Amino acid sequence: MKKAPRWYDYITINVYWLGLSTLAQTLTPLVFPLLVQGFVGEQAKGTFFGTLRLWSLMIALLSQALWGMLSDRNTSRWGRRRPFIFGGTLFDLVFIVAIGFSASMTGMTGYWFIFIMAILLQVSSNAAHGAQQGLIPDLVPEDKRGRFSSIKTILEIPLPVILVAFTIGPLIAKGNIWTGILIAMAILTLSMLLTMLVPEQPLTETPSKLNWAPFLRLLLMTGFFTAIIIGMGESVKWLGRLTEGVSSTSSLLFIIGGIGLAAMAIAVGLGVWTSVRISIGEAATANPSFTWWIINRLAFLVGTTNLSGFAVYFLQGRLGYAEEKAAEPASQLMMVVGVFILISALSSGWLSDKLGHKRLVAFSGIVASLGTLIIILTTNLNIIYVGGCIIGVATGFFFTANWALGTELVPKKEAGRYLGISNLAGAGAGAVGAYIGGPIADFFTVRVPEVPGLGYVLLFAIYGILFLLSAAALTQVKKRT
Repeated sequence: MKKAPRWYDYITINVYWLGLSTLAQTLTPLVFPLLVQGFVGEQAKGTFFGTLRLWSLMIALLSQALWGMLSDRNTSRWGRRRPFIFGGTLFDLVFIVAIGFSASMTGMTGYWFIFIMAILLQVSSNAAHGAQQGLIPDLVPEDKRGRFSSIKTILEIPLPVILVAFTIGPLIAKGNIWTGILIAMAILTLSMLLTMLVPEQPLTETPSKLNWAPFLRLLLMTGFFTAIIIGMGESVKWLGRLTEGVSSTSSLLFIIGGIGLAAMAIAVGLGVWTSVRISIGEAATANPSFTWWIINRLAFLVGTTNLSGFAVYFLQGRLGYAEEKAAEPASQLMMVVGVFILISALSSGWLSDKLGHKRLVAFSGIVASLGTLIIILTTNLNIIYVGGCIIGVATGFFFTANWALGTELVPKKEAGRYLGISNLAGAGAGAVGAYIGGPIADFFTVRVPEVPGLGYVLLFAIYGILFLLSAAALTQVKKRT
């Protein structure tokens, strides 16, 4: 900025996060699960929802990196970032409307239609997302970035969650999916229009030749990681078919739970090891703590991401809510988690410095597993909310302390290159937990239909154990000397 930031710059530079997060909180935990359930039926909803999550998230990861690179080099007279935010949002609106119209479709035709629209939406949405990430680094002086980032956090986490919980969630619960979608579209559009007021200047210098090497490495990493997730998911399905002669429910829980946990743990460990090797090569051997830090991060995020992604299905089975009726308590549960993430994040910096980053990260994993245990042991919605509060507190601690720990483990001269790998953990978490976990839940819907929601209870238990495994991974993390 050529002038000192004004009060409204804090809003215009960050408000697009409100639109993006409102859209994500509407589609991922509410609209997509309900549409998939309507298209494929009760016995296959987990598998097909997991497939949609896998491919949309992997496309999101690649799209965000590609559009971010292109916006870095944009010489438009409207600025580097705003044209991508404007154009990406316009295409978003087209694909969101198409998703809304899909509600009138049936069967696999409807499923594959929203699958394609979800992929296209990720491409357009991440054109805007990748550009939006550049506004604070581009425009805000270093001594003001902390304040701007705090506004970003508020607009990105608690506000959209609260908005969805009190407006969109109840509408979808009453069967008004279209109205809910229209509200999300309105918020996205308004946030985009306000972002157009950002005082962005055109890029004056001629950009250097585009270096495709980082993107090609990311493409290779994503390809290998996707293949590992698919391999583990198919292994779970194949091994599940071998249990046809087992009639005991407790035995099935033990066998399938063990297989599912092992598959997710292997996907996390092998996926991270392969990705780090591709990205930094032999340097991974010299700094094994970095690999274990990514494993810790991915294992924890598998739990938090998928507890929210499968919340609608869990509440349907465990508490007996009808299809759309589960949307309201699911959105309120996400609100509780989001608010407590914010509350704990405010004190997490002080606690992290006081107790040590590594210790607080380990504590986060243990506390999150306790919150998950509370959720799966009760059929009382209020107690489920209590479990959500505990998970929210743990997640707020984790986000701050885990990132601070990571910054201590990477070479300062290559921090961007190393920390960029953590983006794979963010996208990979939803893919691992949903693609491998969905078939596990469906297995029990088919084999033990007399106990509704049993598969999702087991799935949430696996996520709870992954929280503990994330803490265990820290035993291999040593500070750089």
